[in-house]
Amino acid sequence: MEITRRLLLAMTGLAAAGQAHAQAEAGWPSRPITLIVPNPPGGGTDFAARLFQEALGQALGQPVVIENRSGGNGNVGILAAARAKPDGYTLLLQYSGYHGANTALQPDAGWDPNRDLAAVGMATLAPHVIFAGPGISVSSLAELVAHIRENPGRVTYASAGTGSIQNIGGLQLAQRVGAAMLHVPYRGAAPALQDVVGGRVDIFITTPSSAMSLLKGGQIKALAVASDARLPALPDVPTTAEAGLPGYTVDAWFAVFAPAGTPAAVIEKLNAALRAATQSPKVQEVAAASGVVLKPLTVTEMDAMARRDVETLARVVREAGLRLE
Repeated sequence: MEITRRLLLAMTGLAAAGQAHAQAEAGWPSRPITLIVPNPPGGGTDFAARLFQEALGQALGQPVVIENRSGGNGNVGILAAARAKPDGYTLLLQYSGYHGANTALQPDAGWDPNRDLAAVGMATLAPHVIFAGPGISVSSLAELVAHIRENPGRVTYASAGTGSIQNIGGLQLAQRVGAAMLHVPYRGAAPALQDVVGGRVDIFITTPSSAMSLLKGGQIKALAVASDARLPALPDVPTTAEAGLPGYTVDAWFAVFAPAGTPAAVIEKLNAALRAATQSPKVQEVAAASGVVLKPLTVTEMDAMARRDVETLARVVREAGLRLE
């Protein structure tokens, strides 16, 4: 009888705990949500977070608070998100370059993209643009290619960090051109752009969102869009194929992730809110003006894309012998 009584009590306790957990999920969110950005303010990741901040908060009925936690090639902020309580109140605005390449660059980074983070949904898809600063006298992609070939190993290109999409894009451009370039890594797109504008680095292959104001101000030049189609925000800038370098494309995504173990019901609510935010006229207007593409995906679609890029980018990193400095 005693054993039976204890078993009944245990079952009752489990049922009560399960009910409480379900009620907590049903009441989510009941307080502000923190969205960690693993970069300094001003770059493409920060742009994506701020693009969705207000509309996502409105869709969820709670404020979304952005927390920039840069350092370690994004690993500082990513690790903070991965270690956060999986309750839906701490999220990560992840950059595909970090997600796919970082743990190949640094196996002891402390987090695993497939094990420690759960995909929520896409924020933006960002075609990259080849920008040139005043430190290099070129006005077209053809002139840049010729200059790289005439000055092997001397043309410098910036990136948001070793193993980033910009780094990989620069390696691929050098391979296509047949001449080496010198990589100059930074802690995010914003400081990289500062040195490109200052003439200390020659080119930067990056998302246009972080560079539009500099482009409009004449401080940098857009040579080509490294994607399959021209951007509405840059209608006069040719694609790389149109400019004489077919097949050279550099695209990145910025997406929301949650700590692994976050309840599926919460992740689905987040995904629905993120997809709803893409319908905001303000979000659509700013995205179009900034050269980024809104691409609402389901949780399953985002997870599949992320896992595929982990495999692809990690292979590029290994083949190039890249390591975090």
